[in-house]
Amino acid sequence: MKNQKKAQTSTESLPPGLQTDAPLYRLFLDTVRDLYWAENHLLMVLPKMAASASSKALKNAIDKHRAETVLQVSRLEKIFELLGEKAIAKKCDAMEGLAKEGETIIETTPSGTQTRDLGIIFAAQKVEHYEIASYIGAYQLADKLGFKAVASLFQETLKEEQHTDVLLSEMAGKILSAVKA
Repeated sequence: MKNQKKAQTSTESLPPGLQTDAPLYRLFLDTVRDLYWAENHLLMVLPKMAASASSKALKNAIDKHRAETVLQVSRLEKIFELLGEKAIAKKCDAMEGLAKEGETIIETTPSGTQTRDLGIIFAAQKVEHYEIASYIGAYQLADKLGFKAVASLFQETLKEEQHTDVLLSEMAGKILSAVKA
């Protein structure tokens, strides 16, 4: 009964017959919680990436993405609110691993070099690709469950992640065209 009441008081109620303990809803909620942890973890990692970059353009891009990530965390909090759920993070092993991989790249490449900048870009793109895949899945689940406002918020974040990925690819291309093998 408690779950039913929670769903009824949220802005976006569950479709008729779907309970908050239904497997599809649980998967959806776990996905949102995973994304919440991942985005918050990314907020801690991005400053180190920016500080380790030598290119001013890369530092600026990372700083811009950090500001965007703050907005994405706020969107996720809005999603929890729309669902009538508490904003609880679920540890994202994938993001933790990607962050560790990025740290290793920083530690094993010479500072102040284009090689390190490329490594940072490639590590950031792995993060973006994970986020893109996660937001696509979250959008599809929200859409299937009938959460139109939530789906719209996921689409907004997805577009930002895709745009960041394109910018990172362009940046890597410019560095690669200038660097000698």
